[in-house]
Amino acid sequence: MCRTGGVPEPTGTGGEASTDAAFTALLEDSMEDLYESAPCGYLSTMMDGTIAKINTTLLDWLGLEREAVVGRKRFTDLLTIGGKLYHETHFAPLLRMQGELRGIALDMRRRDGGRLPVLVSAVVKHGTEGDPLLIRITVFDASDRRAYEKELLHRRQEAERARAEADEARRQAEADRTRLTEALAVLQRSLVPDSLPAVPGLETAVHYHTAAPDQLGGDFYDLFPVAGDRWAFFLGDVCGKGPEAASLTSLIRYTLRAAAHHDPDPASALTTLNAVLHERYTGDGDPRYCTCIVGIVEPGGDHGPTAVRLASGGHPPALVLRSDGRAEFLPTPGGLLIGVVPGAPIGTAETVLGPGDTVVLYTDGLTEARTGPGRDDLYGEDALHAFAGDHAPSAPHEVITALTGLLESFGDGLDDDTALLALGVPATPSPIGTVTSHTS
Repeated sequence: MCRTGGVPEPTGTGGEASTDAAFTALLEDSMEDLYESAPCGYLSTMMDGTIAKINTTLLDWLGLEREAVVGRKRFTDLLTIGGKLYHETHFAPLLRMQGELRGIALDMRRRDGGRLPVLVSAVVKHGTEGDPLLIRITVFDASDRRAYEKELLHRRQEAERARAEADEARRQAEADRTRLTEALAVLQRSLVPDSLPAVPGLETAVHYHTAAPDQLGGDFYDLFPVAGDRWAFFLGDVCGKGPEAASLTSLIRYTLRAAAHHDPDPASALTTLNAVLHERYTGDGDPRYCTCIVGIVEPGGDHGPTAVRLASGGHPPALVLRSDGRAEFLPTPGGLLIGVVPGAPIGTAETVLGPGDTVVLYTDGLTEARTGPGRDDLYGEDALHAFAGDHAPSAPHEVITALTGLLESFGDGLDDDTALLALGVPATPSPIGTVTSHTS
């Protein structure tokens, strides 16, 4: 068995008496020894602060001799300059009013000039008549606590600095993203026309969906006049995205414009574009290509039907919505991707548009939109044909509005750029000759 405190209980009478005597001797510290060797500092001062008594513990902490302190120094002489100021402005007035203070943080001066962080408690001793006689002060070494507090403060400052740096980096990133988005929007508008020109005897509408606002799209389109009353138009999709795709798009657009003005034959324009892309990119081992459909439209006006000739290089077929409610594709079989091989075959098709007929060009972002619960299916040409049949007949702006709603219904299943271009003959003559719609 053991006594409290872990002292073994002796088993014999003589041993028990001996052990008790030894244990009692351990506890028989004199009051003077308890005061002088206490684990904290003690001192007593007169009411004017003159030190009347100080224990060995505090003298050792400060590196002072008793003879140089007792009766010769005041409590404030043991403090740093900052400690003295605090003592005069706070410590002493509060002690006089309250009669005691607890846990006041101060700094004391060591003999070697160093500082000793301490926590000070003080109480005023009063006489039998209530008069203050002296001040008893207890001093605790707070070096470890002060170091811990400094470490906490340092860590907090580091954390606040890191948070401020992170906030600044986030603000900078958001500002950079905003500037990038604005720059990309300006550049994107330079790759496609801001608006479609008014074509006498025709209605036109266009829509451009960019899958990623922070990337340049790879789809393109245009509509412009060529020789006579004819108008050229094209729509396509380049490989890749970003600045390289933008560079390719710019080259394609201006090549097709120049080629169509030189020879207003859709197949000839695509042949020229194929030669330019193959020569420009294939030689350096970094081939670039696109799908593209080019057309020439000759509005018939009041004198006859409107003729449309198309040429395609690997592009999805055009879709025609007829005034009698039918919807049909204009296949351009045999057309190969533009820029892949020299002399690529070009698929062609022709049709005639009567009043109320509309031809629609689109990029594969529409037909390759992912559908179904798991986004595992592609929308496809069959679904597009059925959709067009449900909306025929429709004027260009009506069919583009319907297709825009269809694109929005795909949600996150629409992950590619999509361009739509529609041209049609008004069902009834328009007093202003044309209606143009442009959305993006």
